[in-house]
Amino acid sequence: MADRYNHMTDNELLEHFYADSNQEWVGILLQRYTLLLLGLCMKYLKDETEAKDCVQQIFLKVLTEVPKYKIDYFKSWLYMVAKNHCLMRLREKDKNVKELSEKSNIAHNETDRHDLLQNEQTYELLEEAIGDLNAEQKVSVTLFYLQKKSYQQIADQTGYSLMQVKSYIQNGKRNLKILLEKKLKEKRQRRS
Repeated sequence: MADRYNHMTDNELLEHFYADSNQEWVGILLQRYTLLLLGLCMKYLKDETEAKDCVQQIFLKVLTEVPKYKIDYFKSWLYMVAKNHCLMRLREKDKNVKELSEKSNIAHNETDRHDLLQNEQTYELLEEAIGDLNAEQKVSVTLFYLQKKSYQQIADQTGYSLMQVKSYIQNGKRNLKILLEKKLKEKRQRRS
C-alpha cells in the first residue's frame, strides 16, 4: 500500500493526516523511515532485539504525539523523538543497573553466589517471557511495571482505552506467570 504513495512528500502525507485524522497516513510515513529508526536505535542501544522493541515503542509514541503538533519536517522531528526515546531508555537501563548492583551488594552479604546466579537467570527468563507476550500486553506490562506509568499515562501514550489497559495488564501478568513457570520448568528439565 505504501508504494502507491511514494510520489507524495512527507508534508503531503501529513496534510492528509491533519485533514482527515486517518492514522494510515502516519503509518505510511513510519514505514518510510523504519530502517532509519532501526539503525538509529541500534547505534544507541547496541542490541538488535532491544532496538526492534524500541522502534515499536517509538511508533506508538509517534501515533499519539503527531496529532498534538503541527510538524513541518517529519524526518527531523521523528529523528529527535527516536533519539530522545533511546537516550531515555539508556538512562533507565543505567539506573536499573545501578539499582541491581546495589541490591546485588546487599544480597551478596545475605546470600551465597548460587542464589545470586539463580536470581539473575530468573530475571533473564522473565525478560524472555515478556518478549513472548502479545504486543498490547507487552507494551502495557512494560510501561506499568518497568516504567512505573499509571493506567491513564499508558492510555494516553498508547491510545488504548483505560479498560483495555487494565485488561492487557491483568492478562499480561497472568500470561507472564504461566510463561515464566513454563520456562523455569524447561530449564530444570535441561539440567536433569
